[in-house]
Amino acid sequence: MQYLKSFRLPSDDAEVSFILSNHPKIMMQCYSNNDFYPFKLFPQKGLTHLDFEPITIFYGGNGSGKSTLLNVIAQALHLRRIAPFNYTPFYEEYLRLCSFELCFGQHAPEDSTILTSDDVFDFLLDIRTINQGVDRKREALFDEYDRMRDPNAPTWQMQSLSDYEELRERNDARRRTKSDFTTRRLPKNLVGHSNGESAFECFTSRITDNALFLLDEPENSLSVTLQQKLAAFLEESVRFYNCQLVISTHSPFLLALKGAKIYDLDTTPVRTARWTELENVRAYYEFFKQNEKAFE
Repeated sequence: MQYLKSFRLPSDDAEVSFILSNHPKIMMQCYSNNDFYPFKLFPQKGLTHLDFEPITIFYGGNGSGKSTLLNVIAQALHLRRIAPFNYTPFYEEYLRLCSFELCFGQHAPEDSTILTSDDVFDFLLDIRTINQGVDRKREALFDEYDRMRDPNAPTWQMQSLSDYEELRERNDARRRTKSDFTTRRLPKNLVGHSNGESAFECFTSRITDNALFLLDEPENSLSVTLQQKLAAFLEESVRFYNCQLVISTHSPFLLALKGAKIYDLDTTPVRTARWTELENVRAYYEFFKQNEKAFE
C-alpha cells in the first residue's frame, strides 16, 4: 500500500532567498550563519525531490541527514510522534517551503507514526520501571509466603468474612511451592525480556494496519536474529496489512527488504541504488570474502 507519493524539499534558491530576506532574525537567533538547521543541509546534496514506494529506505553514514529527513517529513505530514526531537526555531519556516503529494486525500492515515531510537529507549525505560515494581512485588510475595508457612507463628484463625481472602491465600500457600505461589501473582508479559526483545516488541506492538510509518534506525538494540525477524515482520506489514514504510537504516537485513527503493544519502547528488551497491553492505561482503577460508 502507498499513502505518501512524493515529497519536495526547498531548492537552493528558495533557501538562499529565505536566508537573505530574514537575515536580521537569523543573526538574532543563531550563533553563526551556519547554525539555522535544517536549512543548508540538502541542497548541497542535490536533493530536492523524493518519490516513494511501499517501502522506501534512506541510507547513509552519521550526519548524512537520514534522521533529519524523516523528521521533516513527519512534521510536514503531522504524523504522531512520542519522543521529542531537535526542533529548532527555523523548523516552521523550513516546513513552509516543503510540499508533498498523497495518494488519498489531504492527510496521512490517522495511525501514521514516526518511531525513533528515543521512542525505543523510553519504551525500555517504561518496561524497566514496571519490572522494578515487579521485583519489589516478588520480594513482598516471598515474605508473605514465608509468614503464612512459618511453623513458629501463632496459630491463625478466621474471625469473620473479612478474613476470607486471607484464608484463601493461606490455603494456596500450603498447596504450592514458593516459586509457584509467587509466579501466579506476578504479571506474565513483561518480565524476562532482554533489551533487544523489548525493542523488537516496541515496533511490533506499535505498527498497526492501514497506516504510514517512519522508522529511524530500527535495528538499534537488535541482534542479527531479531533484525531478520523485524525484516520479515515489516515485509508482511506492507504485503498483508496495507502499511507503507519509510526507513532510515544501516542494517543489510533491512536494506535487502523486497521491493525497497533506496536513497543513498552518502552520494552527491543523492541517487537511488541497489542494496548490494551500498558501501556498508560492500564492506561486509569484502570482509567475509577475505575470511572465506575460516568458514570451511
